[in-house]
Amino acid sequence: MTMKADKLRAMTNEELEKQEKELKAELFNLRFQAVTGQISNPSRISACKKDIARIKTVLRSRELGQEAE
Repeated sequence: MTMKADKLRAMTNEELEKQEKELKAELFNLRFQAVTGQISNPSRISACKKDIARIKTVLRSRELGQEAE
């Protein structure tokens, strides 16, 4: 389940930071499962990384937008 950028833009900064924290925890668990050979869906690692990057992009664009005002 990948997150769409428009859904991320609708979220508040606090919600985005919470979501990023959850995704980082999930990514850690997925990497652990991959090392131990227990992962059921290896493509989820890539999807999780991309979701984190999307969240960081939205947060950074907001940060730059606020500085410009």
